[in-house]
Amino acid sequence: MTGAATAGSSGDEKARPQGKLVLASASPRRLELLAQIGVVPDIVDPADIDETPHKAEQPHLYAARMALEKAQAVAVRHPGCLILSGDTVVAAGRRILPKAETEAEARACLDTVSGRRHRVLSAVTLIDARGTARQKLSTSIVTFKRLHADEIAAYLASDEWQGKAGGYAIQGIAAGLIRALQGSHSGVVGLPLYETRALLSAAGYFCG
Repeated sequence: MTGAATAGSSGDEKARPQGKLVLASASPRRLELLAQIGVVPDIVDPADIDETPHKAEQPHLYAARMALEKAQAVAVRHPGCLILSGDTVVAAGRRILPKAETEAEARACLDTVSGRRHRVLSAVTLIDARGTARQKLSTSIVTFKRLHADEIAAYLASDEWQGKAGGYAIQGIAAGLIRALQGSHSGVVGLPLYETRALLSAAGYFCG
């Protein structure tokens, strides 16, 4: 992790935002999550970076690296702004599950998580107006019921899996297949709000 973040200010303390807020992501889910805590980015500028994991890279290190590299890539285009980025990784043991782009990938992911616990690692990075990067990492444990063949077939037919880490979206139909969640629901969706608010508050951006 790069630079441990300090604790955020309390909700009673209002501070002036330091520069415009840029969201380094094209994800509509992250925009919706930010809106829940009263944050509307001034600019949305997705990063375009190589997201290939390094050989034997551990999932939590991969999530942290991706969030940082996305923020850094966008920061050069917006000097003096706050740059917010995130990355969410679904991990089965040390194995990083892909963002499913094909039905075969999604089926393999669902077969892997069926009836077992897995981790969802959601990293968030904030680069402040001075160029200082701070990060936080949310780790959640998700447990799926044992999935029957017809349940997998129905989920694949929904197309909700497309582009989703681990081949599922907790905010959709898959919520009915998840037996337990320990950790951050927003982190599993794609942006851990507690950690995000703490970083924004520490940078002088009041979140309401």
